Amino acid sequence: MTDETTGDDPQDAIDSQGERRHEELDDRIFEHSAGDEQAGIPFVGAGPGNPRLLTVAGKELLETADLVVHAGSLVNSELLEEYCDHAELVNSVGKDLEELIPLMRDAYEEGRNVVRLHSGDPAIYGAALEQMDALEHEGVPTYFVPGVTSAFAASATLRTQLTLNEVSNHVAFTRPQGKTLEPGEDHISEFVAMGDVTTCIYLGTHAVRDTMDRLLADGHDPETPVAVIYHASWPDEDVIVGSVGDIADKVEEAGYRASALVVIGDAVTGAGYERSYLYGDWANRGPNDTEEVESD
Repeated sequence: MTDETTGDDPQDAIDSQGERRHEELDDRIFEHSAGDEQAGIPFVGAGPGNPRLLTVAGKELLETADLVVHAGSLVNSELLEEYCDHAELVNSVGKDLEELIPLMRDAYEEGRNVVRLHSGDPAIYGAALEQMDALEHEGVPTYFVPGVTSAFAASATLRTQLTLNEVSNHVAFTRPQGKTLEPGEDHISEFVAMGDVTTCIYLGTHAVRDTMDRLLADGHDPETPVAVIYHASWPDEDVIVGSVGDIADKVEEAGYRASALVVIGDAVTGAGYERSYLYGDWANRGPNDTEEVESD
């Protein structure tokens, strides 16, 4: 359905904004950096769960918000209580664009401070851009405020890095095939086959067995390390560590069907890595060597 107050169908607005991107870049790209104060509705990443992992920018915006449209139970209620108890709270779960867009637009045009609060980081499986495009088409400016994604919380919990010298040179953020991803678009097996990739699977707790069965059918080593972190950084966080061959049994025994991040690869254990160049040969380079070095 199309809400009569929107002025435009959200899909038409999304298509229109997409066409504009093909033609020219938004001037604001060159005027603002992440973390800047900007005009409009901020799309804030709430982080993985623990309120302390909310960014300073996100905290400041929430504390001055009049209306917070949040991602339901995906955002820790403790965070809402600590930073949003003064604001009107609207749960976005069960609401489509035809309802959300006029809700946020009207509040903004009334002069209220509106914050759209996503879980994790809105740039990772957040479905944020379609809302932002629809609002922009209605004349309401928007912008991103990054958050800590669950893969980084999982890495901290596991006390390891997602990239490790001579173990994992790459990180893949992905999801398994299902309602929104065709089998041909599922590249998990390809990532694992590369050997030096840490594969972080979002939205895939329910498909752990299917995913592992496919990896085994493709000939992958059943001893490849796998960790499943349920509710990373939440008070009820749980960590299940196993391998491609046995992790499905362990997850099913625990009873988890959602809200967990699956990490595949040798970086899970943090074993076998080599000393980095940063605190080795690079650290001992001559005083005239001014080449900048990034941490690995």
